[in-house]
Amino acid sequence: ETKYRQRYVDLIANEESRNTFIKRSQIIQSVRNFMVNEHYLEVETPMMHPIPGGATAKPFVTHHNALDIPLYLRIAPELYLKRCVVGGMERVFEVNRNFRNEGVDSSHSPEFAMLETYQAWGTYDDGAEMIKGLIQSVAREVFGSTTVTLADGTDYDLGGEWATMEMYPSLNEALQRKHPGQPEVTVDSTVEELKALADVVGVKVPENGGWGHGKLVEEIWEELCADQLYGPVFVRNFPVETSPLTRQHRTERGVTEKWDLYIRGFELATGYSELADPVIQRERLVAQSLEAANGDPEAMQLDEEFIQALEQGFPPCGGMGMGIDRLLTAMTGLGIRETITFPFIKTQGK
Repeated sequence: ETKYRQRYVDLIANEESRNTFIKRSQIIQSVRNFMVNEHYLEVETPMMHPIPGGATAKPFVTHHNALDIPLYLRIAPELYLKRCVVGGMERVFEVNRNFRNEGVDSSHSPEFAMLETYQAWGTYDDGAEMIKGLIQSVAREVFGSTTVTLADGTDYDLGGEWATMEMYPSLNEALQRKHPGQPEVTVDSTVEELKALADVVGVKVPENGGWGHGKLVEEIWEELCADQLYGPVFVRNFPVETSPLTRQHRTERGVTEKWDLYIRGFELATGYSELADPVIQRERLVAQSLEAANGDPEAMQLDEEFIQALEQGFPPCGGMGMGIDRLLTAMTGLGIRETITFPFIKTQGK
């Protein structure tokens, strides 16, 4: 802990730490270079929001004294970047800092850096190709190869084509392999059926409720399929309930066009075909607001100004977000606090 608390001494004494943060700077510059070469425009969005949105997360709350209103530190730049797309800026990105009032561990920090991108007339398929190209380009430019050497001395191959798996089919395949005879999970499975299955596979469901179909499916899937996520692998087609800003799948009922990219067992990036219909978007956010009213601290709220922006005409769009700190973790094998120059550390004596 001392090297995180006194990073200046760590940098003086430890050449490996200095090299890590040199690599971090080079990675961020390489990411920017790639995006600009792909004809994306870098923009800046607010860090204080009147309504938290763009992700399901618990926000930090502050107060504006002069206006006497609550404000929330940004949990994601999504709703503002989409406003740029509405305004005709058809390819935008931001390397931003986000704040989520949640746990601190080897893969989570309350303050973290993220790349978020939007491409008008694109889909989640375009986003998957783009993020693969970006990560492979960064690896070649910064590390000299798409095969990177991790902190424990092992090699990890980021090259070639990457595997894909769909959430419901992969869940059922793993379920039959590990718990044969259990009923198939579908988009029509009830909450009661999923709670019973969660008990079978060892997922602890909160007693106070709050977990609907989508949350239960994702938690069960993670428990059953975690051993398949060393990757790189795209996990596709998530439940509608847990993807309120994402477009309904073009051919499959009950799922959205969303993927998560897993590398070495953790989620590195996520991509969407964005929901463009303001009527459906309002319905989804109203449902989220009801979840928030029922006590879910991570649920989104209805943002009337964002709906108003969509009503001006939001084109079909592909969006993608990737953690910068986790990208460094993926390429070096270090923990997240070792990739952040000044990570959050509890005050001594408190």
